[in-house]
Amino acid sequence: MDDSGESPRELLTLDELTARVGMSVRNIRFYTTKALVPPPIRRGRSGYYSPDHVSRLELVQELQTHGFTLSAIEKYMARIPPAATPEDIALHRAMLTPWQADLPVEMSRAELDTRAGRTLTDDDITTLSALGIVFATKRGRYEVAVSQLSVSVGLLDLGFPPEAALAAAEVYAEHGRQLAKELNELFRTMVWPVYRESGASSDTIREVVERLKPLSIASLVSAYEAAMDETRREDIARRAR
Repeated sequence: MDDSGESPRELLTLDELTARVGMSVRNIRFYTTKALVPPPIRRGRSGYYSPDHVSRLELVQELQTHGFTLSAIEKYMARIPPAATPEDIALHRAMLTPWQADLPVEMSRAELDTRAGRTLTDDDITTLSALGIVFATKRGRYEVAVSQLSVSVGLLDLGFPPEAALAAAEVYAEHGRQLAKELNELFRTMVWPVYRESGASSDTIREVVERLKPLSIASLVSAYEAAMDETRREDIARRAR
């Protein structure tokens, strides 16, 4: 173990780091100048990289895949303490990955129309976006939740009002943000400390979060259904008065 706290066997050369994270030397150096990752650990005239460098670069890549701008990435990374361990950073990555098993499929407008079974109007696209089914990308293409597309198009064909879809999207977004904050805080204060104290690896942390995600979705659906039942009962009782 050296002054950096890393075993020499854990340190990587720049070439080894680029191969490990699949990133160019130029990009790694750029992110270093932006303080997204710490400078290399110096050994004489050579620089080496630790698991901390690897985990932070992987997090930068994860943020990029989620459409974060460089400015947003800088702000996100600035909130991570310098003393954060690779396991701490693995938790950030795990929470960013999709919570649903079906990943969106990217396609052109023509491919989207083909999948929908008819030509979609701009209003249709707006409604599908509000419903969380179709998302326009910067390249003029669309990311589509294929497993839900036929159901949502059927809803359009039944005359579902676009205004209702947009209003519902605002409700989902507002409560979704609050839910995300509270669940993140719960995991950070009640779950993560237990695994950190036991010396759990970053792979274990990711597996815990990935196993938790479908259970959380099922719990949210159950809570929503229970709340809807309670709301209906309250409406019936109110009308019976």
